[in-house]
Amino acid sequence: MVKITYIQPDGTSRTCVNFEGMTLMHLAVGNLVDGIDAQCGGMMQCGTCHCYIAPEWLDRVGVAPPDERAMLEAIEGVELRPGSRLSCQVQLGEELDGLVVEIPANQPGV
Repeated sequence: MVKITYIQPDGTSRTCVNFEGMTLMHLAVGNLVDGIDAQCGGMMQCGTCHCYIAPEWLDRVGVAPPDERAMLEAIEGVELRPGSRLSCQVQLGEELDGLVVEIPANQPGV
């Protein structure tokens, strides 16, 4: 089991426990974390699961691959940061125990 902490725009946090094979998006949706809307269900088509990986975790999580980055860049109103990721594309494993993820104040189209 891996603990992931989601930080809301107002600074409040929520820690959730994942099960093998989940993505950041699945964990957030399954635990009703505000701000991860996942309108496309994890198909990398809507951007409503955008999140920011805390800088100290980028080496372990990795930056967005070119196709994911292109999707993020194509969405209007998304503040991109070095740690911008679509949470549907981040697979959770033991190496990410303690991961901290920030939720943007606004998601596209929501």
